[in-house]
Amino acid sequence: MTAVQGTDVDITTEDGVADAYLAHPADGLPHPGVLLYQDAFGIRPHLKSMADRLAGAGYTVLLPNVFYRSGRTPVIDLPEFIDPSADPTIWQRIMPIMMSLTPELSDRDSAAYLDWLAESPLVADGPVAITGYCMGARLAVRTAAAFPDRVAAAGGFHGGRMVTDDADSPHLLADRITAELYFGFADQDQSMTEEQIATFEAALTAAGVRNTCEIYRGADHGYTQADTPAYSAEADERHWSALLDLLKRAF
Repeated sequence: MTAVQGTDVDITTEDGVADAYLAHPADGLPHPGVLLYQDAFGIRPHLKSMADRLAGAGYTVLLPNVFYRSGRTPVIDLPEFIDPSADPTIWQRIMPIMMSLTPELSDRDSAAYLDWLAESPLVADGPVAITGYCMGARLAVRTAAAFPDRVAAAGGFHGGRMVTDDADSPHLLADRITAELYFGFADQDQSMTEEQIATFEAALTAAGVRNTCEIYRGADHGYTQADTPAYSAEADERHWSALLDLLKRAF
């Protein structure tokens, strides 16, 4: 693994300033850019460690606070080990913030994140890749669809609500995507049933999108997040293998 440097940065958007964490190889040279989209719990030590691990593999990784309109990190106070079953107020506090991030707002923000990466001397020229977790998987799809010429690959892990009856359902964006996509779904995830997974994969394939959709058996929603009860070491390592393989193909 390469030595890594991590810093806090601010990104100017149309609606304000998003705080973010930037991790990159310590050599100061430009490397392929990766946009890392958070889960609902936001930027915290575990997500920063994930950004650091990607940077150690040779990438410049930007982890923005997508809830910046509700405040800088930490947007809400969370325990070191996040267990909503032990404290139901966690979801009560997070859900209104999640709901306030509309598709229109997230698309505006993603433009700012991509612009920031394009202008950074630490990021190599050309398209970037995206990885997203839980709600971040939906953001990854939206960004790949909104900016097909700027996204080479996108990975989503334990993403939920990728197929809904809404007009802005992520699976309806398939025909706008040119990136290669990889998704690792959890079979214990009530927010993404196997029927919905099949519908999502069929939409991608019908649109001619290079894609791999896999079901991680025995895994719960949130299986990559070691600071939650959903964590699975086996599923997490499978995710890292799949993600790094995707990035190698992209760059």
